[in-house]
Amino acid sequence: MATKMENISEVLKILDGALRSNASMATSYAGLLAEKLEESGERQQARLIRERLARAPSALASAQDAADGISFNSLPVDGESRLHTVDVSKPDVDSTTLMVPDAIESRLADFLANVEHYENLQKAQAALPSRLLLYGPPGTGKTQTARWIAARLNLPLLTVRCDTLISSLLGQTSRNLRRVMDYAEQTTSVLFLDEFDALAGARGNERDVGELQRVVVALLQNIDALSSNTILIAATNHEQLLDPAVWRRFSFRIPMSLPDPNMREKLWRHLLGDYATKDLAWKVLVEYSTDASGALIEQVCLDAKRTAVITGKPTVDPLELFRRLGLALALVQGKILNTSNQEIVYLRDWCRTIFSLRALATLYSSSTRQVSTILNGGSSNGNTQKQRKSEAK
Repeated sequence: MATKMENISEVLKILDGALRSNASMATSYAGLLAEKLEESGERQQARLIRERLARAPSALASAQDAADGISFNSLPVDGESRLHTVDVSKPDVDSTTLMVPDAIESRLADFLANVEHYENLQKAQAALPSRLLLYGPPGTGKTQTARWIAARLNLPLLTVRCDTLISSLLGQTSRNLRRVMDYAEQTTSVLFLDEFDALAGARGNERDVGELQRVVVALLQNIDALSSNTILIAATNHEQLLDPAVWRRFSFRIPMSLPDPNMREKLWRHLLGDYATKDLAWKVLVEYSTDASGALIEQVCLDAKRTAVITGKPTVDPLELFRRLGLALALVQGKILNTSNQEIVYLRDWCRTIFSLRALATLYSSSTRQVSTILNGGSSNGNTQKQRKSEAK
């Protein structure tokens, strides 16, 4: 056959573009078809397609390369603000790393295999729609996972923060959503819906206005209208808020949890790299970062390494590393530490193994006697003993 059946997906997309009078869509998928034909050894057929594309207007010529199928001039915009509702990026596989537990890595491999072998699976009637829902606490790697998938597939990433689609104009939100979905259908890319609960919240809440409930219906209809091989990834920190009907639209669902002890150690060692000291207390670091997300660990490592570079040291100061970890966890827990005295009291209570009197004295350029006075006097409100005596007079 002149056109192999494994390329039927591109042929159908080209036909869709022609039927919709959408030249950008047709040329984009024609470029992708030429690329796939060339990779399979069909160079003459690829050359014929590219020659035909070369006759197209220059504005469409870039569609000969599937990686350049994004037209920044045609990005969807909000009808009210006229701002783009989609951010386009091209993650690089060499600079996009992903560290997740083995079980999550296996589930992601299943999703990628479904995408990469979609046409063969479709022939066997075993293909699932290329839709993935990531859910879990903030900082557990949902956005990084979407970037990693796009990098692995060598496709642009279209990122939509769902809260930006919400418009104050009646009906505009649904139109914004439709524009985004249409655009994703016209390009070879990965569509990433971040903050997904902003659009997919459960219906039936008495406080919801009718418009927001209609948005959920429009979302479900638009997802159903997507081609099964259009790659859609959605992410939320609040899966309990999602409408029950939304879950059924995603063939792949992966919970993203806080890293376990093994993963925390891998993260610490990877992110600190050569900046880790030889005698760093890894076990203590792993133990006391139990409630830390991957994003928090990354931020602590970056801050500690930045301090090392600025002070001209080849490695991070372990005390400084633990201090930054403790203060970062305190912030997550909602603790307010406005003074050095408050920090000293908190760190001592948090991890006595690391923060001895001598260690705190060194860290805060003080004496052990002063540190002991702060701890024994309970001056965590930032007042010194002298100040309190003065206030009592």
